Order: sequence, then C-alpha cells, then structure tokens
Amino acid sequence: MKRVAVILAAALPLGACSWGIKLDSGGEKVRTAWTGDLGSRCKDLGKITVSVLDHVGPVNRRDLKVRDELEVMARNEAARMNADTVQPIGDPQDGEQSWRAFHCGPASRDGKPPAMRIEQHGKDGAVETFPIDH
Repeated sequence: MKRVAVILAAALPLGACSWGIKLDSGGEKVRTAWTGDLGSRCKDLGKITVSVLDHVGPVNRRDLKVRDELEVMARNEAARMNADTVQPIGDPQDGEQSWRAFHCGPASRDGKPPAMRIEQHGKDGAVETFPIDH
C-alpha cells in the first residue's frame, strides 16, 4: 500500500502539466467556433485530428486541461492549412479529438467568425441560439 501511495504522489503533479503545448503565432490568429453552421458562409478546408495524453500511468489528467491542449493543437494545425477558424466535430475520446478547419474571412467586431452564433443563457437555464446579423 505504501508503494502505491508513493507512485500516486509522484504522478499527481504530472496531471496538471501542460506538456509544452503552446499556442504559436499562427494559431493565435485562428478562432474557435463552438456552435453554428459554418459551412454556409465559410470554406471547409478539411478535417484535423489531434491527440494528447489523457492519463499518466494510472492517473487521469484533468479533463479541462486535456480539452484546452486539444484546442491549442487544432488551432496551430489549422494555421498551417491557412484556416482562420476551427470547430470541434465531437467531444474528446481517450485524448483525441477531431475538428473541421475553415476559412471564413475577416472577423466581426467581437472577434467571432462571420457565421458564429451567439448563445444566450437565461436565468432558468434555457439556452437561446441566434445568428449574428451582418
């Protein structure tokens, strides 16, 4: 039992590590569209699949950290494809996630891609989605 405790104590700090995954200068220019149909206003440049470690030995890494790193990697890869917007295709599975890369053109004043939809959360928890008018 003491041996397991030592292993876990050594592995727990690794669960918070960023593994050196940083947004590069190209990725900084790529927006993330979480909702909406981008296909109608943006050119689909293809699919990106990225992966990171979601666990270290028996210790699972924090889900939010894994998701953040997957987004950073997708944005960096999209920049190499001359895309300016990425959108997740689904949720991460075992540290892997697929994204679509789009070229949507200049951002609107709020930095969102032209086809982005805004979600408004009401006090009762209801979510209303509506398109941005240009």
